[in-house]
Amino acid sequence: MNEFLTQFNPAAIVAAVAVILIAPWLISRVARQGTATAVTLFGLLATGVFAAAVIQTSQTNKKPSKEVVEKQAPKPDEGSSGSEPVDKSKPQKSAEASEPEASPTSRSITPRANTSDPWDVVPVFYGTDRAREDIEERDGSNTKKRIGYGEKRGRRLEVGRALVTVPKSHKVPNIERPWVYKLPFTSIVIYSEKEDPAKDFTLRELKDLSEDEFGRLAKARIMSAKNFMGQALVFVHGFNTTFDYALYRAAQLSYDLKYDAGSFVYSWPSNGRISPRDYTNDRESAEQAKEFLKQYLKLVATKSGATTMTIIAHSMGNELLLPVLDTLRRDGDFNIKISQLIFAAPDVDRDSFASLANQISGMSDGMTLYAANNDRALKVSEKIFLGPRAGSIPTDIPPVVLPGIDTIDVSATATEYFTLGHSGYAEKTELLDDIRSLMSKGYQPPKTRIPTLLPIQTPAGTYWRFP
Repeated sequence: MNEFLTQFNPAAIVAAVAVILIAPWLISRVARQGTATAVTLFGLLATGVFAAAVIQTSQTNKKPSKEVVEKQAPKPDEGSSGSEPVDKSKPQKSAEASEPEASPTSRSITPRANTSDPWDVVPVFYGTDRAREDIEERDGSNTKKRIGYGEKRGRRLEVGRALVTVPKSHKVPNIERPWVYKLPFTSIVIYSEKEDPAKDFTLRELKDLSEDEFGRLAKARIMSAKNFMGQALVFVHGFNTTFDYALYRAAQLSYDLKYDAGSFVYSWPSNGRISPRDYTNDRESAEQAKEFLKQYLKLVATKSGATTMTIIAHSMGNELLLPVLDTLRRDGDFNIKISQLIFAAPDVDRDSFASLANQISGMSDGMTLYAANNDRALKVSEKIFLGPRAGSIPTDIPPVVLPGIDTIDVSATATEYFTLGHSGYAEKTELLDDIRSLMSKGYQPPKTRIPTLLPIQTPAGTYWRFP
């Protein structure tokens, strides 16, 4: 971001900042008189000033030198489906789903030393009930289309595979993406950096697949794994998540866990925005997605070749997952071993969570609940629903403690200001290490996995706390 700002004329920057700072005060003064359009007018004014800065920069900046142009990362090759870079010394096959996919000789997350590509590739298999919204992307003067999925409901299950590039410069546990400036409280993009796979997570390929193609490619991936052979990792996202971001999060989890088997994500139709209205809509969209998540889990269980499954559900994703698991239990035809169920900051009513968790007790070898007393997102949810959430720890009562579930208070891992403290499962190395231990070694008591944990006794039983 600093490099971006230094490119602008100082006067233009000062003008833009002044307008953006002064506009809220003027809006508040005018709004008292009932002029709601003031928000739009001042927003457009701020946008115009900032756009002028961009235009002035484009006119005054020098063209990039030949050296800089040559250093731009090339597009990834079309043939790799693993988590390591493509060896360019060998002929590459097309990644078309209709073509057989050869099992790579190495599934190590560690990049090969002899490759020049500054990124690795992580395949993520997806299921979604979002409506298709194909996307036009500009590449210089060219425009190309790719498939995409928006916030509207598709009312059917669609499956496919994404190839996500992860830069070798990636810092655990970030998701590096281009810097984007939007007009506050809107989706209007004023400026965005160009994607660069050398420093950003990008989508190299996105393909919708038939169930048979999906199963064949997933099975090839799982069977070729060295560290987690036979395993499937399924991620169900939460509130305020776009389809693309769900793919990036699933790829980041796999990459940072050094997980080399089948990575799966289920993306329900979240709006991908933060507002009370979006929150309400997201909850209803999650509710209606139950049947499609059930179909997806059964597809992974029957067609991927996996022998065990770990499921991680985050936030509102638990509201979707728990009743689906209960339905699968009652149906009695979910024929795959669930190794671990991980409930990360579940945005679920405490009593409802306790009831459903008791119903699915015994479905998996282990169940872990990550909760915190400084999860700001769940505190907002508590105000909306006038009651504690399963992933939150109120000041006057202990966290949810249930038989068969290891509850871990992760509050001490999130001490930063100006963060929601809601995604520690994927953004804190301590929790990533714990998840990796569960997946690689199977269930172990929390104290065995994390010797520094403190046992806390309650009338309902023992829970664990990071010091």
